[in-house]
Amino acid sequence: MKKLLIINASPRSSRSNSRGLTEVFVKQWKEKNPMSSVHYREVGQEAIPHVSELWIAGAFKPAGLRTTEEIDALKISDQLIAELKAADIIILGSPMYNWSIPSALKAYLDQVIRVNETIKISGTDPQNPYEGLLKNKSVYLLLSRGNGGYGKGEYYEHMNFQSNYLKTVFNIMGIDDIQELSLNGEAFGGDLFEQSIKNIHTTINEITSRS
Repeated sequence: MKKLLIINASPRSSRSNSRGLTEVFVKQWKEKNPMSSVHYREVGQEAIPHVSELWIAGAFKPAGLRTTEEIDALKISDQLIAELKAADIIILGSPMYNWSIPSALKAYLDQVIRVNETIKISGTDPQNPYEGLLKNKSVYLLLSRGNGGYGKGEYYEHMNFQSNYLKTVFNIMGIDDIQELSLNGEAFGGDLFEQSIKNIHTTINEITSRS
């Protein structure tokens, strides 16, 4: 039985295109895989705390040496990491904000990118110091953007700090199977945007059918 983790990063609810994509993915997945379990992690509408001095102190020492305060500071991080470790498939829905990701999603990633939990750091190879600890998982990035042109070789590629960043951090945590589905041009709407929605829905159907 596959376990899905759905992460929604948009602060919007009904008007969120990225949430709409995660909803379509879950609906189609459950129709084809009714025995799968689905767990939701709300990031956009429920505050994820930023890392603190106590968090940093606790994260970089053995568990047995942590103070009570450091253990408390890491509780949310422990919970979020446990969700990632339990999942077979991670579905992340996020809008592009100012050419990057919402600050709430950055806070979430800071909580889960953690030494000896999701990554190891080696001092022997400074050019390749990271070993990811999240293995045998797939990530689907369901992204929305106000404009187009952010893909590889396109005119805004150099301004894309959304999908490129997300692919990098999940890869560093050990996940190689990462697929991006981007909904572009939502700020302008029109026929091209509607066709883009249809194309993504078709791709989601193909993904859920073969899984």
